[in-house]
Amino acid sequence: MSDLVRYSTEQRIAVLTINNPPVNALSVGVPEGIEQGLQRALADDSIRGVVLMGSGKTFIAGADIHELGRMAAGELPLTDSLTRVLTALEESPKPVVAALHGTALGGGLETAMACHWRLAVPTARVGQPEVKLGLIPGAGGTQRLPRLCGIARAAEICASGRMVSAAEALELGILDQLVEGDLLAGALTFALRQAASGQPPRKVRDLCDRLGDGQENDAALEQLQKKLATRSRGMTAPLRCIEAVRLAGTVSFAEGLKREGTIFRECLHSDQSRALIHLFFGLRAAAKIPGLDKATPIRTIERAAVIGAGTMGTGIAMAYLNAGIPVVLKEIGPEPLQRGVERIRSTYQKSCAKGRLSAAQVEALLARLTPTTDYGDLATADILVEAVFEGMELKKQVFAELDAAARPGAILATNTSTLDIDQIAAATGRPEDVIGHHFFSPANIMKLLEVVRGRRTSDTVIATSMALARRLKKVAVLVGNCFGFLGNRMFEPYLREAQFLLEEGATVAQVDRALYEFGMAMGPLAVSDLAGIDVSWRIREEIKDSIPAGVRQPLVLPKLYELGRYGQKTAAGWYRYDGRTPVADPEVERLIEQTATAAGIQRRAIDDQEIVERLIYALVNEGARALADRIALRSADIDITYVHGYGFPSWRGGPMKHADLTGLAKVAQRVEQFHQQHGSLWQPAPLLLQLADSGGTFSDD
Repeated sequence: MSDLVRYSTEQRIAVLTINNPPVNALSVGVPEGIEQGLQRALADDSIRGVVLMGSGKTFIAGADIHELGRMAAGELPLTDSLTRVLTALEESPKPVVAALHGTALGGGLETAMACHWRLAVPTARVGQPEVKLGLIPGAGGTQRLPRLCGIARAAEICASGRMVSAAEALELGILDQLVEGDLLAGALTFALRQAASGQPPRKVRDLCDRLGDGQENDAALEQLQKKLATRSRGMTAPLRCIEAVRLAGTVSFAEGLKREGTIFRECLHSDQSRALIHLFFGLRAAAKIPGLDKATPIRTIERAAVIGAGTMGTGIAMAYLNAGIPVVLKEIGPEPLQRGVERIRSTYQKSCAKGRLSAAQVEALLARLTPTTDYGDLATADILVEAVFEGMELKKQVFAELDAAARPGAILATNTSTLDIDQIAAATGRPEDVIGHHFFSPANIMKLLEVVRGRRTSDTVIATSMALARRLKKVAVLVGNCFGFLGNRMFEPYLREAQFLLEEGATVAQVDRALYEFGMAMGPLAVSDLAGIDVSWRIREEIKDSIPAGVRQPLVLPKLYELGRYGQKTAAGWYRYDGRTPVADPEVERLIEQTATAAGIQRRAIDDQEIVERLIYALVNEGARALADRIALRSADIDITYVHGYGFPSWRGGPMKHADLTGLAKVAQRVEQFHQQHGSLWQPAPLLLQLADSGGTFSDD
């Protein structure tokens, strides 16, 4: 027997217990151990049945993602060992009962479905989340699940990748029984009863009564495809899931398994799966800070203060409130403070109206909020987060005041999106306690948190910030201190190129459409309107003296600012707005054309491919510089930042992984062409050229 699967007997039932911590993944050795245990039970005439369960906190949380990644890279051969083991479980003449707790996900659920019956504790959850890695279930999941819960529901579960509660799984027919007490005791009783019945074990593959009517299934799957066109725009795996599940109603089980395997292999070797697996590991790597001792102490955060009750401040306050952390919200006067409190109350009440919160939950959240105009009320806070107007002098003034008001050992965090953390820290007598916490708007919803390390920020403050981010349910990326840090440093050339393309002949709608069709959540000009043209203008004013003379700068945005067209907030920016709906504005197009003509810019027809390449490769080129400057620790940190903070399509893996998959030689060649055509702003990053010449990738880091 494999050490990964323990064999024991109780009441003439063989108990196979998977012991592969922490999540009992189906690593090499686990399927083999299950098979060995099954054969031992079948060879023992005294054994009447088998119970399969997991040790620790869960049943089987899925495949070993490391092994999947190596298979996708061709480093490990694809095998059918799991499918063989599952067939052996299903073929067993003795009843096999899966006893589930924690989660049974992916290959875990596929293993459970190959057993004859499935029992679970009420808190268990099941699902087929392979789609989140650009895959479909590859060990019978698309063929057995429809035989338990019907084709339409199976397709929805596989294509969404969502987890299903034990109660819903029981109702759907995925589970046979819930066990309120001891799981093993309940499973043993159930297995003995099935053995005593004298009936042959029930094989899921033979069940047909829930497969339903072909026409009804087709109609349901067509509706699901329409939903996916919006919800999973650009992703192929959800559609491949539907394709595979549909087979359960049209071909034999054996043929369905065969075709499922073919689709799985096609998905595994696709760029989308490589990209999504890259992000899976990137998320886990982002929490690991090179050079930061694991024993670094973490400060306790029990109370927070937020300074500034505007859009960002109230969003940050809600992020803390949602995590159960009381917040003191500080403003300069009663009127802006009251507006901030009402914004928070209104947001929670809207969630209540949609059924996401109960009225009692809303009141409990608001009870944690203490509004104030007095710095003295901040003295008990463990962390103070500044979220005031984006101006260096104001930030320094606020931090000097926070230094006087905050208790010793409190963390002083700034939400600045661009400004120098070290200059802000210098306004205090405790620069080691100062750090950047750059939330993304709306801060109570957006996942990304850029944690910005200053020159003197202590390791304890960094470690505490990373741990706090998890508590706030944020994806934290540690970045270095420079103008714009990581995300906005890269976004500046991205938005710059969008504006240059307008001056050269593209339209606002064309630029945004090209990037939307590439997969971005929004086009760059729509993002500019959402963030505020006035914000972009003020940031440009902060750094205008540092821009070398003669370097080309966008010409139209300052004119929009002068016209009071600040974006969505004024219902006019690059677009006009009907509510939140953008409408192309001929006045803006005339302004662009007149400005370009006056500047002597030769306008021309520009195709979508050039638009995409100039914007995306501008990101990549600047990302390469950020890596070389150690502003980003890893290329995956850049990709995580752009997927979770800037709407980059996850199935492309982020800008750096997209460049890897495109081929760095091709990307570098195009960047060099743009350099020749458009001048110094396109100087190729040395790291990009180095990797392109050596055949390396950004992911090699």
